[in-house]
Amino acid sequence: MKPTEKKFFDTFTDFQCLILAHMNRGDINGITASHYNIIEFILRKKGSTGKEIATAFKITPAAVSKQLKTLISNGFIVQIQDEMDRRKFNLSATEKGRFVVENSETFRKKITQQAATILSSAELKHFNDLLGKILKEIKL
Repeated sequence: MKPTEKKFFDTFTDFQCLILAHMNRGDINGITASHYNIIEFILRKKGSTGKEIATAFKITPAAVSKQLKTLISNGFIVQIQDEMDRRKFNLSATEKGRFVVENSETFRKKITQQAATILSSAELKHFNDLLGKILKEIKL
């Protein structure tokens, strides 16, 4: 690894540890980006169903079912049978699920505000452009 890459690796590791330490305080270990996105979707679209999530995220119903099972078993969402159509199950976020989304958004805002005080407007724009470029091109 080149010295510049090593420096980036170390800095990125520190940043990742900061984020993970913050998440661990809220007992949200094991939450993936997919889980987070599903909880956020359920919060925005009250009474959503697995089928609606599959359509919105362009994933198979089986994949959604697996994600929902994990979220339900860990207490982030609940599944409630529809009173009008007993074949339909509506999803709702629990307090724990709401905490994940609200706390994550608060954390991102706090980091953004602090970065804006540390970096000049030009530096912040450049940093944002660089992160955007990485996100657009990165392959995992």
